[in-house]
Order: sequence, then C-alpha cells, then structure tokens
Amino acid sequence: MGAPDIIKQHLIDPEICIRCNTCEDTCPIDAITHDDRNYVVKADVCNGCNACLSPCPTGAIDNWRTMLRGDAYTIEAQLLWDELPAEVPLPELDTAIEGAAAAAPAAPEVTIQSVETSRHTSPRAPWSAAHPYVNLHGVRAPVTATVAGNYRLTAEDASSDIHHIVLDFGTHFFPILEGQSIGIVPPGTDAAGKPHYIRMYSVASPRDGERPGYNNLALTVKRVDQDHAGRPVRGVASSYLCDLAKGDTVQVVGPFGATFLMPNHAEASVMMICTGTGSAPMRAMTERMRRNLAHFRGRRMLFFGARNANELPYFGPLLKLPRDFLDIHFAFSRDPDAPRRYVQDAIREAADAAAALLTDPNGHVYICGLKGMEEGVLAAFDAVCAGAGRNWAELEATMKAEGRLHIETY
Repeated sequence: MGAPDIIKQHLIDPEICIRCNTCEDTCPIDAITHDDRNYVVKADVCNGCNACLSPCPTGAIDNWRTMLRGDAYTIEAQLLWDELPAEVPLPELDTAIEGAAAAAPAAPEVTIQSVETSRHTSPRAPWSAAHPYVNLHGVRAPVTATVAGNYRLTAEDASSDIHHIVLDFGTHFFPILEGQSIGIVPPGTDAAGKPHYIRMYSVASPRDGERPGYNNLALTVKRVDQDHAGRPVRGVASSYLCDLAKGDTVQVVGPFGATFLMPNHAEASVMMICTGTGSAPMRAMTERMRRNLAHFRGRRMLFFGARNANELPYFGPLLKLPRDFLDIHFAFSRDPDAPRRYVQDAIREAADAAAALLTDPNGHVYICGLKGMEEGVLAAFDAVCAGAGRNWAELEATMKAEGRLHIETY
C-alpha cells in the first residue's frame, strides 16, 4: 500500500485579512479567489511558490495546514469562515508513512512558473531601513488609542473630505516606521451580522511621533462617499474615523508592513509619487528627513497629484518647505485654469532630474495611490530613461532586487 497523499494546504486568515486583493493580484497561477467576504486559496491549484507571501500587508496569507489531500478544505467551506480552523492531527499512520510526512516541505516545490511571475517579484526593504515591528497586536487583542486631534485637510467646498487624525497610545508599546500601516477595527457588525473586518491606513507621521517625543501617530483618511461606479455609499471605517472627536477611543491592530520602508543611509535620494491619501507615507518620510537634515544628504523629489489644490491634502504646509529640501511637482487634473495634468506628465516634464535620480545607485522610488496611476508612472519612467540612454526594464529589475522600487497602489 502506497503512502497517502499529504499536502500543506495554504490558507488565508479571515480575521486579519483586509481584503486588499494583493494576494490575488500577485499570484502568478490564479490560485486565489474571493467573494464579497473572504479571500481563499484553491488547494488543487496552489503550487507553494510563495509569491503572495511578502506582498501581503498583514501576514494573513501565511497560514498552512498539513493534511491528507482528500481532506483539504474546499473553497465553499473557506468562504464561510470567520476564523481559521484549529490544527487537526493526521490520522495514525505507519512508520513509513510518517517518514514521508516528515519529509514533506514547508511549501510544495515550485513546478509551474508563469511568464508573468517576473512582474510580481516579492518586494524588499532597503538594505539600510530600520528593523520594523509587525503584528504586535491582532484582532483578538487590539490596542486602544485615544484621539488627540481630528482636523479636516481639504477646503470646506472640496468634494474630497480628507482628515488628519492623531492617535495617542499612552503607555502602550506601538512602534511605527515611516511607510508602515495600522489596522482600524470599526465597531459594530455588517449586514450579515458579522464583525466588520479591519481596514488598513498608512501612517502619516515619522517614527518619533506626530509630535516628537510623544507616543502618537497620524493618519490621512478620506471619507468614502461613493463606490468605484460613482454610486453613493457610506464608507464604514472612513466615516467612523472622520467623525471621531478628541478624546474618543479607537481599537488598533498592527503594525503592518516590512518592505515599504525608507532608507536610512545618508547618501540615499528619494523620489515620492502619490495621489490623494497616498501622500500619507510620503509625509512620514519627508518629515523624518526634515527633522534629521544633518544626516540625510541625498536629493528629494515629490510628484503629487489631485483634482485641484483644494482637494490636495497638506497643500499649504508643502508650499512652505524650501525647494532645496524638497523638489515638489504638483499635477492637477481638474484645475479650471489649466489643462489636465497627471503625475506621469509632471515626471516627463522633469525628465532630466527624474532620470538622474532613477539611475542613481542610491536612488529609491516610492509610489502610492490609486491603481490607475501605476501604468502611467512606469511608462513615464520608461520614457525618461530612454531619453537618458538607459533601459528602464533592466533598471526596474535591478531596483526591485536591491529594494529601491516600492509600489503600493489600491
């Protein structure tokens, strides 16, 4: 009698999954699917290539169960989960079978590779980045933070209601690095009577706090009032956060993120490209460098897109920064007094400076904002590199391998 077919089934933890679609978008063989509640892995398709692991912002993707293939959890069963099932011991097996199970790899050997895999190279942190703490507080044991301030950033007549929210953690240990995110646990339940899943927000303040020396951090939150089709909705977490008053308490999980981190070495140059609330990690990095000017001697460029100046968070404070500290390029797509302009247009207009930073071996690039911007920005990089006599495809691969190209779009 042959040994039974034992597998390491790949599972996603529904408690800490934020439904960001990163895993499904990253998987090179379409082994991940979802419904309106859960993301799940197809046991008969997954080959254990691990391409989805490091891009996951919360670590929800990194769960495995050793089991007989015939007992693998079905997609239908996984879609109904509110939490991962407990480990189930394998049935009693003879010595030979146990030996076969013990020899099973932590994840199956990769036997299939898609031509698209190269696009999804697992991101890496810069070599000089500080060590991040991650997943200190989970959904079952969130930390309580107190609202220290909640300020509207956009003009009162702007269509985007964007808030700067400061959360104080008191005596709780909650270390954050620039580029990391936290999860907010909205109170209440959804239409099915289930607790709301966490929503993730990038931190907009540097590691030493929104106010230096205080155990606090800031978020940049846009109130969601319509879906992707333009239909009116009420964003569960965004409305909750934007309506908070000073002194209110919030349940927080995290921190999350181990790759979208800023370099710490003195010669690093940084190009930041963002739209809307994608400015949050850029604000954190910029403020970190502003507070430590004697250390950070590299160049800094910011390409910031919005509909118009009234819709752009932190517009006033950005204008007050010296140009020799931060080379700012705004791009407004709905300015009644100017033609439509997007961040990729601004990059092309600053081709010489952009190409110099892209080809700098100490140059780092950070892109954060709506998914739609990504293709245009990368095409602009291709154009400015071609103009400088460099091949962007080769440079892109090098920058990814060296932890110098970071993209977080949604």
